[in-house]
Amino acid sequence: MPEVIFNGPDGRLEGRYHHGKQPNAPIALLLHPQPQHGGTMNNKVVYAMYHAFVRRGFSTLRFNFRGVGRSQGRFDNGQGELSDAASALDWMQSFNPNAASCWVGGFSFGAWIGMQLLMRRPEIDGFVSVAPPANVYDFTFLAPCPSSGLIVHGTQDDLVPEASVAKLATKLSSQRNITVNYRTIAGANHTFGTKLDELNVTLDDYLAGISLERSLAAAG
Repeated sequence: MPEVIFNGPDGRLEGRYHHGKQPNAPIALLLHPQPQHGGTMNNKVVYAMYHAFVRRGFSTLRFNFRGVGRSQGRFDNGQGELSDAASALDWMQSFNPNAASCWVGGFSFGAWIGMQLLMRRPEIDGFVSVAPPANVYDFTFLAPCPSSGLIVHGTQDDLVPEASVAKLATKLSSQRNITVNYRTIAGANHTFGTKLDELNVTLDDYLAGISLERSLAAAG
């Protein structure tokens, strides 16, 4: 899991990168929660997401937004962090120019940034959003949502009411030509403190299903 340093729009950014073993391996970018509340790339949920993609053979990157850890710059209320994410995706693509597909995943604040990146980068094929803060940030920019993906939320989330995320998932699911899979984890709070195993199972099941769909499509 080598440490990497790459150039961002406001200075150097620090990350951890795993290169997939297969030629043309798909790529996945994982985004961490709110920096001002202690969010970093080593957050347990982000770490779980990172390894879920690694287990499926993805070339996978998680990194610290500006002003976090060894990343340079200062918190920018989402705008700068979105630019950081775009730079991270550029960096990944420079090492994986023929990647089979491109995914973005995020937890909480990182989910909000990831969905914005999804709207700006048409090469992103899918997303995984864990505990998207639909009660705090405006997600109406997803009109329409350009790609299929997974939304995961805890039924006992103490910061983001489950009903607000269910409403977002229902709205996205009503759009044509995409499939939004909404899964809840019973008893999980916002940080999935005692429910990380259940989160891992949910992520693995979803990504395994995506891999199976691709295999069947290739065979057909």
